[in-house]
Amino acid sequence: MLSGLAPKSKDRGPASKEDTQTDFSAMDMLSNTPAPSTAVDSCMADGFALNSGLRVTGSGVLLVGGEAFKWRPWLREGRKEGTIGSGGTGDDVKGPASPAGKILNTKGQFDVDRQAWGLLDLAWPKPDLLVLGTGRSIVPVSPETRRHINELGIRLEVQDTRNAAAQFNMLATERGVQQVVGALIPVGWREGK
Repeated sequence: MLSGLAPKSKDRGPASKEDTQTDFSAMDMLSNTPAPSTAVDSCMADGFALNSGLRVTGSGVLLVGGEAFKWRPWLREGRKEGTIGSGGTGDDVKGPASPAGKILNTKGQFDVDRQAWGLLDLAWPKPDLLVLGTGRSIVPVSPETRRHINELGIRLEVQDTRNAAAQFNMLATERGVQQVVGALIPVGWREGK
């Protein structure tokens, strides 16, 4: 067995007498790079607080090219209502009720109308990556929605909203707001019953 090969002492030799030390904080390439003004500071049950001081409530947010837009992909004709609130059953909503539809199809997949991505149709140059936050938990994206985003030439990363916001912040700082788009559903979103 290999147990007999363990070192007999923890002595690593004489102490180093070098006068140079590595300053790891100086190795942070992004330390002087400001966070984008569309960076998400906090995810609330009914919206978001952004680095610029802007608060978006009662809707999701679409972060494109350094700009923030209210985004309500659940609004569509002929759908039931849903709410943005504190979670739980429909009787304990602590946030504003919002006229809403559904963002999930019958298979439990994130499925929104093509019109919800209208801003991405117009964006030029096209961003490289869309970070999609699907609410409190990760939800798979329907093949139709994924196909539409791919037809736009944009890659898709899907996460729960809190992690998607953190990933957007990091990637927008590293790569720039022209390359990364964020589409976030509030963490308090509940499908209509």
